[in-house]
Amino acid sequence: MGLTKTEIFTEEQNQMAAWLKAMAHPARIAILQRILQSNTCICGDLVEELGLAQATISQHLKELKNAGIIQGTIEGVSICYCIEPKTWKLLQNQLGDFFASYQGEQNCC
Repeated sequence: MGLTKTEIFTEEQNQMAAWLKAMAHPARIAILQRILQSNTCICGDLVEELGLAQATISQHLKELKNAGIIQGTIEGVSICYCIEPKTWKLLQNQLGDFFASYQGEQNCC
């Protein structure tokens, strides 16, 4: 049986792709920006702020949480979300290294 496509890439490449895929929606970027701006856990105020349905917000939060970018804790009847600091630092470092690897303009194309 042949290799799956992900098996030919490094663990780091697969992980970065998974994180970026989870972030690759404007609503998810807006959610992350809101969490970062609040600098604390947020609980349920995203519906009013983003103008999306609760079910839509919940699905986006689920994708971000499944990727490990955010974490959630149950407080009463609501779930509060915040940035998962270890993942955020790894993502920041890996993307920083990735972008820093560009050597500048070359005579290309």
